[in-house]
Amino acid sequence: MSDKDTDQYPPVDPYASGIRGLCPRCGEGPLFDGYIKVGTACPNCGLDYGFADAGDGPAVFVILLIGFLVVGIALWAEVSFAPPLWLHLVLWIPLSLGLCLLLLRALKGLLINLQYANSAHEGEIDNG
Repeated sequence: MSDKDTDQYPPVDPYASGIRGLCPRCGEGPLFDGYIKVGTACPNCGLDYGFADAGDGPAVFVILLIGFLVVGIALWAEVSFAPPLWLHLVLWIPLSLGLCLLLLRALKGLLINLQYANSAHEGEIDNG
């Protein structure tokens, strides 16, 4: 975040604005143009979203978190109740898909907002 940004725009909580999918500079404009496609610029403050590159981070976090949660609950249900296989499929596949879709957008917004707040950029090798 540059000094110009802090002079013109009040500080924005990257966690709140990121989870809600809002601009990291003004906290009001939408970050996304679609479900998880990052827009080109904020319509409110004009911030260019060209810096925004969350990569595979959000997907990895979502897969690990939801996998841990759903597999744990499925194992508990199997040991406690021994339901038939079809019931496992009916319960855990939609739950996994739904939770992944809910969390993916929020985590992508959060990571992009944190990237902006911390002035993070791609790593470079110093050959000097």
